[in-house]
Amino acid sequence: MKITFLGHATLEIKINEFSVVVDPFISGNPFASEVDIENLKPDFILITHAHQDHILDVEKLAKENDSIIISNFEIVNHFQNKGLKGHPMNHGGKWNFDFGELKYVNAIHTSTFPDGANGGQPGGFIISANNKSIYIAGDTALTFDMKIIPLKYNLDLAVLPIGDNFTMGYEDAILASDFIKCDKILGYHFDTFGLIEIDQSKAVEEFKKVNKELIIIKPNEHITI
Repeated sequence: MKITFLGHATLEIKINEFSVVVDPFISGNPFASEVDIENLKPDFILITHAHQDHILDVEKLAKENDSIIISNFEIVNHFQNKGLKGHPMNHGGKWNFDFGELKYVNAIHTSTFPDGANGGQPGGFIISANNKSIYIAGDTALTFDMKIIPLKYNLDLAVLPIGDNFTMGYEDAILASDFIKCDKILGYHFDTFGLIEIDQSKAVEEFKKVNKELIIIKPNEHITI
């Protein structure tokens, strides 16, 4: 899997011939100005929750690429009512898609659309493909539910929010990495605006102190697992 960071909480994951985009928020993010949204051709779009900084470009991308939107029932129903394709899921469920197996797991956050409409409950995803598994936490607090994950999955990478204030910060992300038994963490949801600005160097150093790796990359940069 090739995981490209596209700013804030947006990712593109290439799995074989398939493109999976997570929480597309590009056109409204000044720190993603170098990301060319027209080059994104997602076969699937995963949405963790309904806040604007996670769904802003869903409709554009899905319309232009005939993408399948995957999220909770309320979010998928919202976009299906706009004529877009979708596959609804709910917490604890899994499904085998063309790109691999997807598990929908718990997150602790809120989830409303920009107009105040119900966005259902937030979630995260575990993608398993090509004998690799990655956990995308979405916006979440630290939660004991994370301890369930390693009972079934041996994670190769976890993508965790580290910006604090609206989600857990990097200190709690260290604890989360203990809960999920994964020492390789890609940090996201930080520095986009003032309330989630962090000291990146300190965050990386705190992970190193406990023999863990926090990966912080810029938009358009990628890692491969």
